[in-house]
Amino acid sequence: MRSTSIVHHFKRIGDAWLTASVHFDAFRAEPRAYLTATKWWIKRKRVRARGQFAPLLSQSPRAYRLWVLRQEREGRAHSQSDAQCPIIGLVDLTGGFDPKSLASTRQSMMVEALTLLAIGAPETPTLAAAIAQIDWSANPWLLPVRPGDRLAPGTADAYRATMIDGATQLIYADDDLLIGRRRAKPYFKPDWNNELFRQQDYLTGACIVHGTRADLEAVADRADWAAGLIANMVERGQGAPIHLRQMLHHRRHRPSPRLPARPIDIARELPPLSVIVPTRNRVDLLRTCLEGVTAAHYPQVDVIVMDNDSDDPETLAYLAALDPVRHCVLRHSGAFNYSAINNRAAVQAQGRLLCLLNNDIEMTDPHWLAILATQALRPDVGAVGARLLYPDGRIQHAGVVIGVGNAAGHAHRFLHPDEEGYFHRHSLPQFTMAVTAACLVVERDKFMAVGGLNERDFAVAFNDVDFCLRLNQRGWQSLYEPRATLIHHESVSRGLDRDPVGAARFAGELAALKRLWKTDEIYDPYHHPQLSRASEQFAVAL
Repeated sequence: MRSTSIVHHFKRIGDAWLTASVHFDAFRAEPRAYLTATKWWIKRKRVRARGQFAPLLSQSPRAYRLWVLRQEREGRAHSQSDAQCPIIGLVDLTGGFDPKSLASTRQSMMVEALTLLAIGAPETPTLAAAIAQIDWSANPWLLPVRPGDRLAPGTADAYRATMIDGATQLIYADDDLLIGRRRAKPYFKPDWNNELFRQQDYLTGACIVHGTRADLEAVADRADWAAGLIANMVERGQGAPIHLRQMLHHRRHRPSPRLPARPIDIARELPPLSVIVPTRNRVDLLRTCLEGVTAAHYPQVDVIVMDNDSDDPETLAYLAALDPVRHCVLRHSGAFNYSAINNRAAVQAQGRLLCLLNNDIEMTDPHWLAILATQALRPDVGAVGARLLYPDGRIQHAGVVIGVGNAAGHAHRFLHPDEEGYFHRHSLPQFTMAVTAACLVVERDKFMAVGGLNERDFAVAFNDVDFCLRLNQRGWQSLYEPRATLIHHESVSRGLDRDPVGAARFAGELAALKRLWKTDEIYDPYHHPQLSRASEQFAVAL
């Protein structure tokens, strides 16, 4: 009993030392930002402070070590043998291996009471030979790994507890990398996201599959048979893959994402599309935006400019001179209500597709609109959002994560597109819970089916989040599309809400978002409970 308390005592000391080290690393890397976060903490602005601390602390090379130490406090027992639910480890040696790596993997499998077959070993030189040794009458699950990979204690039990319901043929878990003896680069994965999987194989090497003999025989001649097996199981689609939100796999290598993302096949017949642009003065911004729309390679576009009480003579002259064949200018007087403005325009729109577009968007590629429209035409897709950059080139929007700041946040904000960020997720098309309406394409029928934007609860903020969530409920999932990248000058023409009236309105809209969608309670399935709710940059939650 005494020895146990001593161990706990030293673990607490280790935790305190690592915590201090992580904070020191953060301060040394960005002292001004760290002191700013500290200031907000002292002033009891805890949400703001956490939001600023989270990305700073996560940059420490010791941040994940601290997370691991805290997780290991709980302790987990190794799995027991279970003949009713056999799991067979398939270790691929054909690409070369270190005998010590194979021994490490074999030991890891053994303590989890799993059977191991080494593909490329003398007794099983080929996958076909391994297939012949498997007792298929036992209805086994298969666990393909690479030499050097290790399993966390309790991995087999965790998988078996999930496979019982029989709803899927594939279960996957989170993983990190083994660099020497140190664990690093954790991938806290999203729940199943087949759009992301097309670009990034985040399953192979960290999953089990309920494959048959025929499934293995179908890939026996492939050098990358494990990836082929997983891809075939996904394509077969017998139940969506189930995600275990647990760190079960410690790996020596991971598959790399496809960068840049595969070129998209533009739809052969793009339907008529209506672009809706709310505006107030700032003709310089509006002119750039409309010129970008005109330059887009799209067969049939009409533009509805919603003028919200412009009084600048140059702006009024510009609006009056717009080509009426292509542009329709509608006046919308009174307090700015983004939802009401777009809803009114949507009723007037003639296009099968709608593009909601801020007047401060600048286009740099003529294919942006066709890319977004192609994705929006898919029957399973609702709102499609572009990647938006600040004028300095950093990311402003790469999808929306529900729950960040207990509301909703823009994923990967302030990251440069060339940076790795969180496994290059900002550069890959993927399903998300929401996208920004600063540049959003959706089918008009879907827009109308959910009642458009919520004018009452979300006049200015969070209307796009609420809209996307209602689309998602109908089976029309939001999609982030980085192959359409634009520049966003972000609310330049309308300005920021720093006055008491604007602040009160924002507080009311935030309260409505929490009331309607429980954003202060739920986790975004495309994010992760072990990622900080205070950071838009996918930081480990400490």
